[in-house]
This record gives sequence, structure tokens and C-alpha cells, in this order.
Amino acid sequence: MDRRSPIPLYRQVYDQLRHAIVCGEIYEGSAVPATRSLAKKLGVSRNTILNAYEALCLEGFLVGTVGSGTRVGDSLIPPPSFPMAKPFDTRAILREAHFPANAVRLRDQEGNVLYAYR
Repeated sequence: MDRRSPIPLYRQVYDQLRHAIVCGEIYEGSAVPATRSLAKKLGVSRNTILNAYEALCLEGFLVGTVGSGTRVGDSLIPPPSFPMAKPFDTRAILREAHFPANAVRLRDQEGNVLYAYR
């Protein structure tokens, strides 16, 4: 941790943990240290660690569970990519699937599409 760096401390913690996860130094499902103990070990505020953990959770690198602590997420494998000829129309797909079958399409005063269910 470099306190003289223009990079915020939480971002330094985030970068180091993310690098360790991506490089396989910390395995999927492994528990990471509690925020209080890591803050004490690094000599930073607990809020610094909370901010780093929150950013990692938002990206799926960490998963926090009440009572079970925080662990490395298991959704790190990127979804398969396949070429799409053109963007798909979600409305057309739903219309063709007739789902939900009991929906009635309406428009409000501003022209927005609304669906009412019978």
C-alpha cells in the first residue's frame, strides 16, 4: 500500500485482491479475511476495506453472505460468446412465444407501452 500514491487506498486494495483472484492465487469459493482484521493488518480504515469489497462484489469477484463471511465468487467464467447476425428484438420474441398469454397491450397518454394482465 502506497499512501503517497494518487490512487485511493480502497482502489489499491481492490486492485491487489482482484489481481490475486484473476491470477488464481485465491481460489473460487475461498474465504477472504474479515473487513476488520484486514483493515487492522493493513493499517487502514475499515471503510477502506468495505469499499474495496463492495466494488469486488459488484463485479462478481466476491460474494458476501450474512453469517458466512465473504468468499471469492464462482461466476468468474465469462459467458460463452457466439456471433449474432443482428440484435434480437425482445418484444418480438415474447410476442412469438405468446407469453404471458393473458396480457393485453395498452398505451398510456405519453405513448408508452403498458401491459395489463387478465
